[in-house]
Amino acid sequence: MKIFLAGASGALGRRLTPLLLAAGHNVTGMTRSAEAARALEAAGINPAIVDVYDADALKHAVAADRPDVLMHQLTDLPRVLNDETQLAAAYPRNARIRIEGTRNLVAAARAAGARRFIVQSVAFAYAPGKEPHPEADPLNLTDGPRLETVRAAADMEKQVLDSGMEAVVLRYGLFYGPGTWSEGPSRKPPLHIDAAAHAALLAVTRGTGIYNIADDDGTVAIGKARRDLGFDPAFRLPA
Repeated sequence: MKIFLAGASGALGRRLTPLLLAAGHNVTGMTRSAEAARALEAAGINPAIVDVYDADALKHAVAADRPDVLMHQLTDLPRVLNDETQLAAAYPRNARIRIEGTRNLVAAARAAGARRFIVQSVAFAYAPGKEPHPEADPLNLTDGPRLETVRAAADMEKQVLDSGMEAVVLRYGLFYGPGTWSEGPSRKPPLHIDAAAHAALLAVTRGTGIYNIADDDGTVAIGKARRDLGFDPAFRLPA
């Protein structure tokens, strides 16, 4: 399949692109950086240098690619977790990607005739209640330190689910592993970056709707993802 991947040079994108290529997919990777574009091209990815907030340029880039699937793995977070100032400043930027960036990506995908849209969401957004949380549990849209993040994620999910395309929402746990904030699980619900990438690969051809994608630690229920997608939290890329 032809896949347009927004976020190809991010932590998850770097683990995902080799999986997509190995599965035989034709991948165009979106980036704002000419340097990142050269690295993508060297890895066998068709680069598209475009800003997600430039709606017209984005529509042109996606239309030129005519993908079967558009995958939204964009985030705007600092590379280190221990700088609270950087982290606090990143939350509004990340929320903007999830609201405005998603709006532009959905419009571009629909204009290009894409059939399927896959988006990265979060599995730590559930309102307090009995665990493990299934996908049908309500999100915490009223209070808490992550309120801006959760509200933006909910807006993003609704945009994608209402897009008219085959929609897959992957509610990821908190990443650990290569290129992330932590080498091992440190916050709940945890998720290894390789298992996250593999779930995105599986979603190219399987499932619709919302899926919890996380380690099986009792925080969120992952039975639906196991059943519909074939998700396995133990998946790791070869060393």
